Amino acid sequence: MSDRPIRLLLADDQQLLRAGFKMVLGAETDIDIVGEAGDGVEAFELTRRLVPDVVLMDIRMPRRDGVAATADIVQANLATRVLVLTTFDLDEYVVGALRAGAAGFLTKDAPAADLVEAIRTVHRGGAVVAPHILSTLLGRFAQHRGADDDRSPKILGSLTAREKEVLMLLAKGLTNAEIADSLTVGETTVKTHVGHLLTKLGVRDRVQAVVLAYETGLVKPGTGD
Repeated sequence: MSDRPIRLLLADDQQLLRAGFKMVLGAETDIDIVGEAGDGVEAFELTRRLVPDVVLMDIRMPRRDGVAATADIVQANLATRVLVLTTFDLDEYVVGALRAGAAGFLTKDAPAADLVEAIRTVHRGGAVVAPHILSTLLGRFAQHRGADDDRSPKILGSLTAREKEVLMLLAKGLTNAEIADSLTVGETTVKTHVGHLLTKLGVRDRVQAVVLAYETGLVKPGTGD
């Protein structure tokens, strides 16, 4: 990976919040804010024109919300990853954003250090997931998809037993290192399993894999197993 600064686009309809993000993130030598958008339409248009590394995307915006704008970016196959900002009372929007292809989400009251690290993680190709929040959100979501649980054999049938085990641990919010400890294997082995299951499931990253684990019923709502 190049050592150039991370090119970041801010998308939020509140100018005061954007100013706050600029003050915090502008102090980081490895982050370069290349643009600002005040709504979802502008966010997509600027992303298509500037192709930033990461978009910090608010969910509730005029003209086009953050979920739709995230889907637009993903469907356009742009080399940009989306980090969604949300609040605890917008559960259905968060699930929608993850399904649309967001690399993860943070709440707007997250500490500045967490925000900076999340941007770096997403830029490196990782996913930012608040494990307990994600389990709650996707657990609620899965409760409404009981009729679709019969998709599980078709979608998950290509996975080995070990890959399914790794997927279930991902759904609990474990890191690669924690999964390695749990399975008593090397972290490199876990990375290989994760790479294989992402390819087999046809998903972009581990967040999408976790969504799929809940959607198919591999992981049951509220249990993590």
